[in-house]
Amino acid sequence: MSLPRIAIVGRPNVGKSSLLNMLSRQKVSIVDSTPGVTRDRVSTVIELTGPLQTEPMKLIEVIDTGGFGVYTAQGERFNEVGDDLSQLSGAIEAQIEHAVRTSDLILFVVDAQTGVTALDETFAQHLRIGAADAGCRVLLLANKVDAENWEAYAAEASSLGFGEPVLVSAKTNFMRRALCERLYAEAPKAMGERDQIAEMKLAIVGKRNAGKSTLVNTLAGEERVIVSEIAGTTRDAVDVRFEMDGKTFVAIDTAGLRRRKSIPNRVEWFAQQRSLQSVDRGDVVLFLLDATDHISKVDKQLSKQILDRFKPCVIVVNKWDLVEGRKNKKGIEITIEDYQEYLGKELGGLSRCPIVFVSATENEGVRDAVELAFELYEQARRRVSTGELNRTFDEILERRGPSSKLGTQAKILYVSQVSVAPPTIVMKVNRAGLFTPGYVRYLMNRLAETTPFEEVPIRLLIRDRTHNDPRDESSRNPAARRGGRTSDPAEVRVVDAPDGE
Repeated sequence: MSLPRIAIVGRPNVGKSSLLNMLSRQKVSIVDSTPGVTRDRVSTVIELTGPLQTEPMKLIEVIDTGGFGVYTAQGERFNEVGDDLSQLSGAIEAQIEHAVRTSDLILFVVDAQTGVTALDETFAQHLRIGAADAGCRVLLLANKVDAENWEAYAAEASSLGFGEPVLVSAKTNFMRRALCERLYAEAPKAMGERDQIAEMKLAIVGKRNAGKSTLVNTLAGEERVIVSEIAGTTRDAVDVRFEMDGKTFVAIDTAGLRRRKSIPNRVEWFAQQRSLQSVDRGDVVLFLLDATDHISKVDKQLSKQILDRFKPCVIVVNKWDLVEGRKNKKGIEITIEDYQEYLGKELGGLSRCPIVFVSATENEGVRDAVELAFELYEQARRRVSTGELNRTFDEILERRGPSSKLGTQAKILYVSQVSVAPPTIVMKVNRAGLFTPGYVRYLMNRLAETTPFEEVPIRLLIRDRTHNDPRDESSRNPAARRGGRTSDPAEVRVVDAPDGE
């Protein structure tokens, strides 16, 4: 059984996104006074506790939606290149309708300080019909009741025909606890709630119009996020929950990245930052490339962000159906091998990442990409014993050790894996300066060949020997070195180790 769903709906700028952020205790939705900031359905899972400590916790999926009547009712109708954003109104309202149809409880939000508007009344008429058809309940909520002196103004919302409003302020948290207890009472309890926590977060990133939202919709089998030819349609990082072959995961659709000088306003800037934060949130990254376009500076910048964060990555070449069979300038048909060679030259830092050629619109290869992501997710969480690691490093050094013009011999005192996701290996040596960037590149390539971390990034931390450290006795006692433990990795100097010999 799926988690109970609560949808937050209403006209623009009544505080729907702020309400979601308040309930989740984190910044899930972008909040700004500009109309139309939220366009897709943005969801998150929250924990609700009852008024009594003996009552069980409830997991609830809360969904933020776009504002009803946006662009046609308020300003900001055109974007920076003149696209008429009112074209998105139908899609936004279709997302609202879907949220109403698939939710157990609807939070109809109004602005207590502005009062009931004509748009509130129009939306109330639509909602009354939609909720009745879907068989779901509507809870009227008056937001922006920042203090007790606003409570009388909130009572005006009763005229909308949904009973007395629940009062709250997403800005000041006034009456927050009362709202949470009301939601706890209204929301049904799902069976097997703990089993619904997704085991993998999959961040889907790429430049604008690479096909990220189309990919999510293909996975969902429905219009889960708005797809438009207007670049930059997606702004929030939209979390969508899936189950595949008994495994659950969250796909995070993000705003398409663009060059910094092309960002027109603070909303788009915030959307860009949210995309980069999604890389941090994700366990695995699906890096979408448009096969019909050249690798751009934005693509290269994004690949660096993925590398810097040590994230497992699947390169997804989308729209391959539009390229397959085409010929290059020399009249030779373009093949997968040609494109792989091209990627190796343009994105050399991601040379060990698996590549999948897909068509999101035709649902070709999409499942393969997700299955590969699960493989990388498991790979990044493996552990290698200290003894096995020491044997591996000994063999690598015997084959080719760091060279020194002064004849100093490099020695590894001990090696240990201290963390997973990413696999983090601490190596204590007699002189860290002997391990030059060139040798570390060689070392990293050999590790990829001899450890389970063939396709995921490894964080290698190299420490110099310190005086009066009893663990340095391991350099004179091989048995002790085999079982040695490491100190806090925060003390370790990180050595940059990009791919390539």
